[in-house]
Amino acid sequence: MTAPPRDDSPQRRSPLAWAAEGYWAESRQPWPSLVFVAPLLVAYEAGVLLLGPEAVRNGADAWLRQLLDLIGFGQYFLLPVLTVCILLGWHYTTRRPWRLSRGLLWSMAAECLPLAVCLWLLAQLQGIVLQAVARPVALSIRSIIEYTVSYLGAGIYEELLFRLILLSVVVWGFGRLGLGPRLRLVAAVLLTSLLFSVAHYVGPSGDPIEWHSLLFWNSFLFRFLAGGFFCALFVYRGFGIAAGAHAAYDILAGFFASA
Repeated sequence: MTAPPRDDSPQRRSPLAWAAEGYWAESRQPWPSLVFVAPLLVAYEAGVLLLGPEAVRNGADAWLRQLLDLIGFGQYFLLPVLTVCILLGWHYTTRRPWRLSRGLLWSMAAECLPLAVCLWLLAQLQGIVLQAVARPVALSIRSIIEYTVSYLGAGIYEELLFRLILLSVVVWGFGRLGLGPRLRLVAAVLLTSLLFSVAHYVGPSGDPIEWHSLLFWNSFLFRFLAGGFFCALFVYRGFGIAAGAHAAYDILAGFFASA
């Protein structure tokens, strides 16, 4: 005996279910993502300018600016302008309305916080295996501001580089090689997550590579897992949620590491 079919008609669905479905769809779109990350972008760029040469610039930001310099575009504000234009152009191609529902941005912020806490808890659980005793580091107010500004940049520009640009390009490339939709997405997530982890050890500001250290492999593995986590957020929840959760996690992890 088969169960009766589920009735998903509008008369049967609750207003809460309709609201949740609407939020889930709208918050993934590029226009809400842009409006959501715009204050973070402004705070980061303004913070870097105000802090001057001592500002801790995010690595992805520096790499993107170096790439622009190589092709002859060295204007300071070109990168944030390009970030805005990419999201505007992306939303234009979706043909969706240019409006925001009431309370949408607050809901997106409320979603980012528990996601950041989940990733932080994952880091703590992984760290239980390899705990290191370190002296607490006393940070000045200026240091706290510098690192917070850097974390905002990581949320925006690392998601721009590794998820919005690189993940999309790799998925397209694997598609050209004949891989099916699911397989090419999984392969792209694994590859870009690996590159995301490796990138944290590249350049003068990167962490040292210590092949024989368990702590090195612990951090490398966690960053690989974090890359997969942010890929999933980008694919299923959109750029805004991924960038917001990334920035919130970095701030959360930095705060507890220095406490």
